[in-house]
Amino acid sequence: MNTHPIPLAASLWLALNLTMPTEAQPAAAPTQQAKTFEQKITTTAKLNYLLSLPTDYGKSRKAWPLVLFLHGAGESGSDLEKVKVHGPPKLVETKGPFPFILVSPQSPGRGWNPDVLNALLDTLLKQYRADKDRVYLTGLSMGGYGTWALAAAHPERFAAIAPICGGGNPADAKKLAQLPTWVFHGAKDPTVPLKRSEEMVEALKAAGGNPKFTVYPDAGHDSWTATYENPEFYTWLLAQKRTRR
Repeated sequence: MNTHPIPLAASLWLALNLTMPTEAQPAAAPTQQAKTFEQKITTTAKLNYLLSLPTDYGKSRKAWPLVLFLHGAGESGSDLEKVKVHGPPKLVETKGPFPFILVSPQSPGRGWNPDVLNALLDTLLKQYRADKDRVYLTGLSMGGYGTWALAAAHPERFAAIAPICGGGNPADAKKLAQLPTWVFHGAKDPTVPLKRSEEMVEALKAAGGNPKFTVYPDAGHDSWTATYENPEFYTWLLAQKRTRR
């Protein structure tokens, strides 16, 4: 059988292509890319609120303590009369003003926004003669949650806090450990379990705090009536003064 020799140039080309590695194919472009967006924006914050000034507010130029009260879910909306149903606003209606400035905002919907509340507090301290070292925060149920959240966001603003039948994030305990705190809850609360307050108290203690904790053994969700009608509560609250933390 006759064979035809492969030309020298062709044989060299074939040898090189058999021994050289093939060129790597380019990687396919990713179908999704990770990106980050960051930009400062401004929003309009609006809250209606009830204001109660001490009887002698206009008789001197003294600075007064200020208590910010946060209501529960049932008082949300646009009817400020609802805010008078529970807590300090209710007591003002029946017993007259407290010896402190009482501010009771109304949440337009479910929950409290710490940024909006902080902006409100900025305005209040400019408009009224409030002692910046004696600003107190308290709230019930949804307002108890709001108390924990606002205090965690701005612990430096308050002299003391008193969350009632609420709950917070135990991871915030380090920021709150040195803030005087009195927690209240009903042992038989079917709406917000007692555990929500217990875990916050335990976290504060683990972080070096010394919170007061009152559990009403026979109370359900309403652990606020007994609290806000107790003169000892206000004695303790007003005795606290902000320190530079």
